[in-house]
Amino acid sequence: MNAVFMTDKGKVRLHNEDNGGIFTNQSGQRLAIVADGMGGHRAGDVASEMTIQSLKPEWESADKIQTAEEAEKWLETAIVQVNKQLFQHSQENMDCEGMGTTIVAAICTDLFATVANIGDSRGYILNESGFQQMTEDHSLVNELVRSGQISREDAEHHPRKNVLLRAVGTEENVEMDVKTIMFEHGDCLLLCSDGLSNKVNQEEIESILKQDVSLEEKASKLVSLANHNGGEDNITLAIVEYSDVTEGR
Repeated sequence: MNAVFMTDKGKVRLHNEDNGGIFTNQSGQRLAIVADGMGGHRAGDVASEMTIQSLKPEWESADKIQTAEEAEKWLETAIVQVNKQLFQHSQENMDCEGMGTTIVAAICTDLFATVANIGDSRGYILNESGFQQMTEDHSLVNELVRSGQISREDAEHHPRKNVLLRAVGTEENVEMDVKTIMFEHGDCLLLCSDGLSNKVNQEEIESILKQDVSLEEKASKLVSLANHNGGEDNITLAIVEYSDVTEGR
C-alpha cells in the first residue's frame, strides 16, 4: 500500500490552517487524515493541529483492526474525544472562541477502507466502478441541493458556500458520517480539503489520479491545478493507493 500527504497554503491566505497526515499503527495499517481549521485570529490552525496531535499517537499505539465494526468504532470514539478536547479548549481560551475544524479520516486495511467525515472536507474512491465521492458535505449549500431548493450548478457559486452545518469542536456533541467500502488492489482513496475540491472538478481529479506517475507527482499536479485555478484557500490532500508495486515507502 502506497500513500502520500501534501498541504499548501495556496496563493492568497497568509497562513495554512489545514493539517493532517498519514500514520501507521502497530500492525502497519494506515490512518489518513485531512482537517481544515476555522476560527478567528488563527484559531483555525489551533483546531486542526490539536486534532492531529490527538489522533496521531492514539492511532500509532492502536492494535490491529480486524473488522469494519472495529474501524468504525475506533473512528467514532477517537473523533468524539477530539471534539470534547477542542470544545473545552475554545471555552477556556478567549482567543480560540468559536474555533473548529472539518475532518475526513480513513482507516485503510488489506480488506476495506472506513471513512469518517464532519464538515466539507471530502473522501473520493477510484476503483473498478469508476470515480465517485464517498462523503456528503455537511454544509448549508449541500442541504439546499439535497432538498431541491437549488441546483448543483447554483451551489458552485452560492454566496454562502462556506457555511458549515457541522464541524469538530464547535458544539459539545457532534455527529459524523461513517462508511466502509471494499478496498482492493488497484483502488485509490483521496481525502481533501475544500481548497482542492472547490477548484478542481471531479473529471480533472480522476484524470490525474489515473495517470501513470508516482503518487507524489499526482499530489503535486492536483495542488498545482488548484493554485492555477485561483488558490484562494489552503489546499490539502492525502492519497492512499492499494498497489502491488511499492514506491520505496
